Amino acid sequence: MMKMKFSILLSASVLMCIASIAKTEPMPLSTYTDAKGYLDVQAFTCGQLANTYQEDADMLAAWYSGWYNGLAKKHFAHVGRVKSGEHRVIVYCKAHPDVKVIQAIDLLFKSEKN
Repeated sequence: MMKMKFSILLSASVLMCIASIAKTEPMPLSTYTDAKGYLDVQAFTCGQLANTYQEDADMLAAWYSGWYNGLAKKHFAHVGRVKSGEHRVIVYCKAHPDVKVIQAIDLLFKSEKN
């Protein structure tokens, strides 16, 4: 009976430690910038995006949207699409933290076209 209580207590302690490690606090974007304050948006990973504050993710979503619209010679923004696109990118990024954000966006663009 004592071994069983010890095992349960040990298991609960291990699970609590794992949960505290897995649940990290968001990081400000400045964590990922160079010494001059620039963020390399082409090297920025899904894991980094998923670990930023919501307002930072919102700002980056607007930036990426503007960047892609500029490449496509489109000079307008659709706020609803940016927000829903941001949600899809973040969901994808949480499942694929090692992928670069620009690769995730590209994959999601291609899946929409099919």
